[in-house]
Amino acid sequence: MNPRSTPAGQGPDDGAPLLPAERAELERLRREVAAARAVRARSARRPGRTVPAVVLIVVACLLAPLSVVAVWTHDFVVDTDRYVATVGPLADDPAVQGAVTDRVTTLVAQQLDLPARVAQVAEALPGGTLGAHGATALSGPIVSGITGFIHSAVAKVVASSAFATVWTGANRTVHSSVVKALTGQGGGTVQLSGNDVTIDLAPVIAQVRTQLVDSGFGLAASIPTVHTSFTVASSGTVPKVRTGFRLLEIAGNWLPIATVVVAAAGVLLAVRRRTALIGAGIGIAAGMLVLGIGLAVGRTIAIGKLPADVSEPAAVAVIDAVLHFLRQTLRTVAVLGVVVAFGAYVDGPTRSAVWIRGACVSGIGEVRRLASRAGLDPGPAGRWVHRHRAWPAWTVLGVAALVFALWDHPTVAVVVWTAVIVLLALGVIEFLDPGEPAHPDGG
Repeated sequence: MNPRSTPAGQGPDDGAPLLPAERAELERLRREVAAARAVRARSARRPGRTVPAVVLIVVACLLAPLSVVAVWTHDFVVDTDRYVATVGPLADDPAVQGAVTDRVTTLVAQQLDLPARVAQVAEALPGGTLGAHGATALSGPIVSGITGFIHSAVAKVVASSAFATVWTGANRTVHSSVVKALTGQGGGTVQLSGNDVTIDLAPVIAQVRTQLVDSGFGLAASIPTVHTSFTVASSGTVPKVRTGFRLLEIAGNWLPIATVVVAAAGVLLAVRRRTALIGAGIGIAAGMLVLGIGLAVGRTIAIGKLPADVSEPAAVAVIDAVLHFLRQTLRTVAVLGVVVAFGAYVDGPTRSAVWIRGACVSGIGEVRRLASRAGLDPGPAGRWVHRHRAWPAWTVLGVAALVFALWDHPTVAVVVWTAVIVLLALGVIEFLDPGEPAHPDGG
């Protein structure tokens, strides 16, 4: 026997028997070495699998950002609750409230034709009390004062909880009209007119009319029902976006599934599947990063091209509200890709991965020994876990994947907590495993 070799089941220095945790890690390393040799053998026999696998993984990484956008677009159209959650908070946004207040005030003043009204009052005064010069001099301050009064009344309406309720309810009711607007069919409270994104302010004007009349400004009763559009965003790319929206809305159901299938095919086809899984996870995360950068650049360009008559703060608020869930989704997918890549790496044969696993196994082994001294013995359950160790581990991973797939709009927190629960479950499996060798001779 080579004097430097170590008999199975003995320590490398003094021939002492290995501890259960050490023996389990030795068996794991032996299996990994055998698996690595098998991979090299398969790679030598089938070199033609690498290129197709790489192509499939690259395609999946390119499809991932499109899938995120497609799902976001589809949800925005189909899911009424999702749509209301997107546009509802705009009713409480100060920038949007200020822009709506200014627009409605201007419109109401135009409908009342305040300069003409003041001139009529001046002419009706007996004996030309003010005279032509006096009437002209006082016309401006009077109109300004009335306009300020109207502005205050409008601001109260727009800032009230009643307005927020009406805003949310109206958006929920006319969600079908929003779908028509985004598909280019028109109609509804929110419309795409040419290159502009507009909101119909008729319901707000009706509330303002009631508010002014109740405040003693009887002249407001003559304000007719006016359907006017308040432009909150304008861009020459809207028609292109609308065309792309139609395609992405159709793809929203099947594109994510196709992405997962292509990525899985690439990993399964690869000779080094662990490496392929790491690459796929990192590639998808990188795709999300590129999408995030693209959104930031596009947002800046769109804001920079706003016309002078469009309220920039209001437009920014609308853009950020619409993009909120898209950003949330791309962060979630990016974190998921990193978690999958890191999990595959830790399960690999590299020195750092072996050290991480060894540290975890040693720590759990110490807890197991302390529990054993306290009289806590897993008994038959521990022996079953040792004999069928792969089944519980794969079950945990499968359940986690299923929960994540079925979760309605998962977030970064869902990914993180799912990963934590998986680690805890795998820790419990390691704790239950007594570490006794499956074969007494250590082979």
